[in-house]
Amino acid sequence: MKKYGLYKKEKLCSATAIDALFGPGGASFARLCYPLRAVARQNPGRRSDSPVMFLISVPKKRLRHAVDRVKMRRRIREAYRLNHGEFPLPADVKADMAFVYVADRLTDYAAVCSAMRRLLAALSQSFSPSEPQQADEIPS
Repeated sequence: MKKYGLYKKEKLCSATAIDALFGPGGASFARLCYPLRAVARQNPGRRSDSPVMFLISVPKKRLRHAVDRVKMRRRIREAYRLNHGEFPLPADVKADMAFVYVADRLTDYAAVCSAMRRLLAALSQSFSPSEPQQADEIPS
């Protein structure tokens, strides 16, 4: 696979997976890095071989003009495309992820890219297996 490619198999389009992601108790990871909010959950039952499936949402309530929504969606997708390879998930983890745009105005690409890098770093750290902590024994 190409390092900077995005493929159809990485697109989250299953209605049941989206409902599970945004439903009660669905997200195991939620983080806000202005102007983006990321929501993610592990989905081990997914049949796709892609480690991450994602969607991008730019609400009409935030940006009223379709041209502006499309522009922000493209900026978010480009930031994800260029940065997702730098923060890999463990091989056995399959995650569903959503990026929601929360700003009220258009944001420049540099701010979107910076927020995407912070979100992907936090996601990678959250889903990576942590080293088990040894409990200190209490002397009797």
